[in-house]
Amino acid sequence: MISKAVRGAGSSARFAAQRAGTPARFAAHLAGTAARSWGRAAIRPGTADAAGLAAGYLLDAVFGDPRRFHPVAGFGTAAAALEKRIYKDNRTAGAAFTAIAVGVPALAGLAAAAATKRVPPARTALVAGVTWTVLGGRTLRRESRIMAGHLAGGDLDSARGRLNHLCGRDPSGLDESELARATVESVAENTSDAVVAPLVWGGVLGLPGLLAYRAANTLDAMVGHRSPRYARFGTAAARLDDGLNLVPSRLTGLLTVAVAPVAGGSPAETLRVWRRDRNDHPSPNAGQCESAMAGALGVRLGGRNVYFGRSETRPFLGDGPRPAAVHLRRAARVSGAVGLAAAALAAGVALVRGAVRR
Repeated sequence: MISKAVRGAGSSARFAAQRAGTPARFAAHLAGTAARSWGRAAIRPGTADAAGLAAGYLLDAVFGDPRRFHPVAGFGTAAAALEKRIYKDNRTAGAAFTAIAVGVPALAGLAAAAATKRVPPARTALVAGVTWTVLGGRTLRRESRIMAGHLAGGDLDSARGRLNHLCGRDPSGLDESELARATVESVAENTSDAVVAPLVWGGVLGLPGLLAYRAANTLDAMVGHRSPRYARFGTAAARLDDGLNLVPSRLTGLLTVAVAPVAGGSPAETLRVWRRDRNDHPSPNAGQCESAMAGALGVRLGGRNVYFGRSETRPFLGDGPRPAAVHLRRAARVSGAVGLAAAALAAGVALVRGAVRR
């Protein structure tokens, strides 16, 4: 017999989906299917994880990031305090910092998973809440559409002021096409970092994977960049983030090929550009996402990026014209479709994991 809690979870998901678009409706279907499977399959942690991942994706699709008391912001505050205590300008100190800052959330996830192993409603609710917390898909798509509105209206000052919501480039000297390019590249990379990768690690490892990945990715943003202070101290965080994103970034590229038609693109052309250009980027992972997005949108990405105090010149990706405002809404559609596909895959991986461990 399916419990009242399971029936309630399915009903709540359907109700919430009525308020959202197609991605949310499909995620609600995933959540309902996982919940019914959970009721038939008695107690399986993998099934509870699958239901939680689908429900968490739905929560992000409907509500976006939590408005107040965001746990990731709290983690950043705690990590900054830890950095102040143990910082030294060497790689050993950075490795210790990374091990502690990632290890503690991972251990917390292991403890929570063990504590809820035989309590499926609690396990599902916990996975759903954590998944919602670590995803950033709706916020990413919203920022892309806001930038599109500013650029379409010719309001470059507002667009420049908004760019720091997406990336750390210096916007002061950017024209419309360069602002559009920065947005498209950020949407492409963050579709992997903020959507696909958390779902992948949640599907493979459950709660520990969700928490450890988000901790590692947050540390990379804090200390993993090239600067006099973090050139050595941030090495461990940067390398860990690179390693954790090797598979998700390539999956993001592959899924972008598959969903290219939602932006009016051709899967065959997207595949051609992705295979040709994906390894030209200096990052082992960003090029996978950006080259596929360039192919799907039919635009050319890459070129000179100016950050505060430094600049980088990157190879061109794609063959089309430079991006414009119209491409930002298409990039948001691609990002949403990729996230939806990743949620389905992650839920499937969690179900398989649960079946294997029976």
